[in-house]
Amino acid sequence: MTDTAVALERSGLDGLDKTIVLTGAMVPYKFGSSDGLFNLGAALAFVQSLPSGVYVAMNGLVFPWDNVQINKAAGIFEPLHPNVDSP
Repeated sequence: MTDTAVALERSGLDGLDKTIVLTGAMVPYKFGSSDGLFNLGAALAFVQSLPSGVYVAMNGLVFPWDNVQINKAAGIFEPLHPNVDSP
């Protein structure tokens, strides 16, 4: 997902004045306790309130495309640069 966010930002979307929020699920829907629907709801809220740009939304948090990484050991997305303010 982070690679997709980088690719979208670098594809020349700067002049389009659009807000793109990528999201997904850490637990697949078929397992019953998926975080997918929660993440989708959060992404819909973020896309309506953030300025134009590319973002990643997971677990109720939103990250700009250039300040997000996945921590596979912890199973979370987190800031790449923790001391930089997110939107």
